[in-house]
Amino acid sequence: MSEKIDSEDSKLDWIKWSVVAVIVAAAVYANSYFSAESLLFRTIGILVAAGFAGWIAAQTVKGRTFVNLCLEARIEIRKVVWPTRQETTQTTIVVLIVIFIVALILWLLDWGLNSIVSSIIG
Repeated sequence: MSEKIDSEDSKLDWIKWSVVAVIVAAAVYANSYFSAESLLFRTIGILVAAGFAGWIAAQTVKGRTFVNLCLEARIEIRKVVWPTRQETTQTTIVVLIVIFIVALILWLLDWGLNSIVSSIIG
């Protein structure tokens, strides 16, 4: 039974995506048509249109899949163990020291090769 509902939903998805495309196109046109109006009003209009288009897109099979992906990503990001301020500071200092050492090595290499080429050329 569920497969039948899913197949019916997926058959109608092209209509929903068409409506989303029309809403986005209308919002873009309205934004340029009302270019003399306040930027605040145009921004609010674009956000409302984008929200409505996003809500319609979320009703499709691919849209539901994307929403589920976002929700799962949010759960996973909560599991991340973030470094403390001290760890971040120490790591930053180590990176800066390594960058300085590599820059010094490259400068010495460039200076040495320049000296060799200058002595060969004359």
